[in-house]
Amino acid sequence: MRPLLCCLGLVMLLGPCLACPSACSCSIKKNGRLLAECAYKNLQEVPEGLSSNVTILTLSANRIGWLGQGSFIEVPEVQSLWLGYNQIGVVEQGAFALLVHLKNLDLSHNKIADFPWQDLRNLSSLQILKMNNNRLAGLPQDAFRSLKDLRSLWLNDNELTTLAEGTFDNLPSLSQLQIFNNPFNCSCKVFWLKKWTENTSVSITKGGSTLCVAPGRLKGRAVMDIPDHYCIAPSVQLTYLSNLDNTVTYDGLTLTLHCSVAGSPPPEIRWKIQTSSRRVEINGPNVARDGNVKQSQERFLVFKNGTMAIPNFSKEDEGIYTCLAVNDVGTRDVSVNVALAGSENPAEDLLQDDPQASHLGGQSCYKGDEMDFSSAGEKLVIVYHIPRESKSGAGGVVPQGHLATFLLALGIVLCW
Repeated sequence: MRPLLCCLGLVMLLGPCLACPSACSCSIKKNGRLLAECAYKNLQEVPEGLSSNVTILTLSANRIGWLGQGSFIEVPEVQSLWLGYNQIGVVEQGAFALLVHLKNLDLSHNKIADFPWQDLRNLSSLQILKMNNNRLAGLPQDAFRSLKDLRSLWLNDNELTTLAEGTFDNLPSLSQLQIFNNPFNCSCKVFWLKKWTENTSVSITKGGSTLCVAPGRLKGRAVMDIPDHYCIAPSVQLTYLSNLDNTVTYDGLTLTLHCSVAGSPPPEIRWKIQTSSRRVEINGPNVARDGNVKQSQERFLVFKNGTMAIPNFSKEDEGIYTCLAVNDVGTRDVSVNVALAGSENPAEDLLQDDPQASHLGGQSCYKGDEMDFSSAGEKLVIVYHIPRESKSGAGGVVPQGHLATFLLALGIVLCW
């Protein structure tokens, strides 16, 4: 009687561990892992009744169309999850978030267009991720940032037109990548991918099939063959101008800066202004050819040719003025710290405010000189001063409103 009771007790203990849905077959592998084989069963959803210690779950080749937040709540120990060749079109956020032991995830050959990428943040043990043959049109830049052990990533045969720079950063274990058969738009936004493939040790499977479908001049050409001269990172220079290249005139003191940019494609010019009381960003010109201001930032006038003007410049406008050159390859910026002096000798004002600054007289300079930011950095200071009445070098009188400009950068005075 006692042996019989022992056997019944053992069955009761093992029963939950070996629980298996009727549509599946379950077995213990030689390595002790529990396999739940549920492939080719015409299933429309993840079956219930799976054992909590299942480590391998095969659900391939079914008719599953939806994965909910609790679809895998019964199998928290799963390490390999095969879901290829289903009809999955909806994946709810949290569907995979609790599967922290997952090493292999196959979602290939489904209909996934939107995926909860934040779920991958918890899957730090993931080694193989197959998402090929889906309908993915884009990926967030940080989609894979937590996958330090990821070795193989399959993204081929999707609808990817571009990839954000840095998509494959922070993947130290990656050795195989498949991205072929995607309709890449080979603008300079994917130029980084060419440079990355030239320097990486990752094997890019069938790289010759990673072709451009746009623009027309590159159609059918491999992404890795985008000509270098098509994509050049922006460069930027900032100069001071004495007047505006337009018919609009302003009374009083006008600060005028000109931003010159170069690159391919031609960079956009953007401005950032940081004063003691406000922060302003201007993304493009706000003054039309006829002088009308198109945007609300009337205090800062930005022209199509890269010139910025601030009429009636005052102490409230002191601060850091930054010009940014932006194109598909990257962004470059240069800044100048602008201050307004209140005495007849603005250079002396600077020395009083900054005892470490030195005044070097007798140097000549010219209107429109480039500001050498390679040596000055952001410590460059321009001081504008309007003397009421002062004598010129020839003994004449400078009328009220004339602008005296001093440029102090690391002890070097540049003037005009």
